[in-house]
Amino acid sequence: MVATPVAPEQPVADTPPAPRHRDVRGLLLRSVLAAGGGVLVYLSFPPRTAWWLAPLGFALLGWVLHHRRARAGFGYGLLFGLGFTVPLLRWTGEFVGLIAWLPLALACALLVSLGTTGMAVVSRLRGAPLWMALLWVADEALRGVFPFGGFPWGSLAFGQPEGWYLPLAALGGAPLVGFAVALTGFGLAAVARGPHRRPHLLAVASGAVAAVLPLVAGLAASGLVHTAPTDGTVVVAAIQGNVPRAGLDFNAQRRAVLDNHVNRTLELAADVAAGREPQPDLVIWPENSSDIDPYRNQDASERIDVAARAIGVPIAVGAVLVGEDGLPRNTVLLWDPQRGPVDEYTKRQLQPFGETMPYREFFRTFSPQVDRANDFQPGSDPEGFQMGAAKVAIDTCYEVAFDDVVRDSVLAGADLIAIPTNNATFGYTEMTYQQLAMSRLRAVEHGKAVVVAATSGVSAIVGPDGSVVRRTEMFTPDALVATLPLRGETTLATRLGPWPDRVMTAAGVLALVFAAGAGLRRRRVRTAEETGTTRIASGARARAVGEEDTDDGPAGAA
Repeated sequence: MVATPVAPEQPVADTPPAPRHRDVRGLLLRSVLAAGGGVLVYLSFPPRTAWWLAPLGFALLGWVLHHRRARAGFGYGLLFGLGFTVPLLRWTGEFVGLIAWLPLALACALLVSLGTTGMAVVSRLRGAPLWMALLWVADEALRGVFPFGGFPWGSLAFGQPEGWYLPLAALGGAPLVGFAVALTGFGLAAVARGPHRRPHLLAVASGAVAAVLPLVAGLAASGLVHTAPTDGTVVVAAIQGNVPRAGLDFNAQRRAVLDNHVNRTLELAADVAAGREPQPDLVIWPENSSDIDPYRNQDASERIDVAARAIGVPIAVGAVLVGEDGLPRNTVLLWDPQRGPVDEYTKRQLQPFGETMPYREFFRTFSPQVDRANDFQPGSDPEGFQMGAAKVAIDTCYEVAFDDVVRDSVLAGADLIAIPTNNATFGYTEMTYQQLAMSRLRAVEHGKAVVVAATSGVSAIVGPDGSVVRRTEMFTPDALVATLPLRGETTLATRLGPWPDRVMTAAGVLALVFAAGAGLRRRRVRTAEETGTTRIASGARARAVGEEDTDDGPAGAA
């Protein structure tokens, strides 16, 4: 008897893999979209007014991250971050070159990519646009404190001083505005992807809600932005004296900078006497308007006295003071026309790699430019100045980027905000416009008028609704005078403080933990199924071999 041979087990046919060139094209397309999304977000920032480009940029990011693995989320996020931060931070290298600009942009982009890694993970959850937008808030919170005390310059809200989202700042501050912009973008991506990936309309409907609701909320919140005075009005003057030249050595002629601000104040006093300008109740000079310590230099003190007596009202004078320890302080002095300096505010949030130099010895190995950075000592008191009828919060230059710093100064009882700043170091770059946008957001966030006084521009007077009442040109001596409302009333954002940011960050992190756990469970089930399938197939083969041996036995015997 001859045994019938058993046909070998045929492998189960798998779906044929996509051609290699198609994978490469898809990768390149997604990479271009990710980087392009970052560029669109950058283009939404001032001095441009195309605020609506930001949600479109996030729509591209959402499209790219949809159902991607975590490592893909990191890579695409890095491209998105570079497309955003490299052009945004171009001003940091204006006079020191690539050594400051590109490493800072790369560091910020890497932090962005941490957030997009999590966004890719939560993109598989229902309601993905919501969780992805919350993770963007969490990512901005991280960048606000790390590294070197944080660098929140690229916060999404700072690109929205003209947009429909701006009124949301009065409810939840900058984090709520950033959340709304990101949610709209991710919602648009869900709408675009929904019909292709899911047969039902739930994804499309939820994406549409996510896209439209923030815009509607922003428009509705405009009714909560108030401009009427609660404590009267004051006439405010902001002096822009200008500097001898732009660049890192602008203060090489420190006396010239001081004289410029004295002379422009004297011109204003003459205009007031002639009836061409109203009499101000208070005057704001910029940061570094007197880099000569008036406590140690009698001639500087006398020049400021001349200006104060001519204008006849208190002046907030940005000065560099040297403490008893021999180290400098970036200070604003309250200069009374009769009594001289009567109060001080010392900058609390110092700029790393400018006013301070972390790890100086390490970074010196890359460039000797690090020794241009000073060793300024920070202040700790958020209390501003009582200038006539106005209680003025002082937030110097870099401080305006930090939510908690501005909030603390407002909670000290302020009904007006002053931002003395010095942007001469950054020439004609976009930096000063980006900083003005922050001041406009702070006005709405806290319901206060804001006075921006810059050495070289752009100086501006901003209403409580974020509108620019008056502004200067760059590198032009000028004086801005306007009547502003005093508003002691606090907004919901001021009262809530950091809680909207904390709640949104916690919700985003919890969603990430849940999504990561669900993904781990899916992998375990898949592995178990694959193992079980392998065992079944092995058993089938073993039985087939056993049957073949049984048939061969008798035949061989025969």
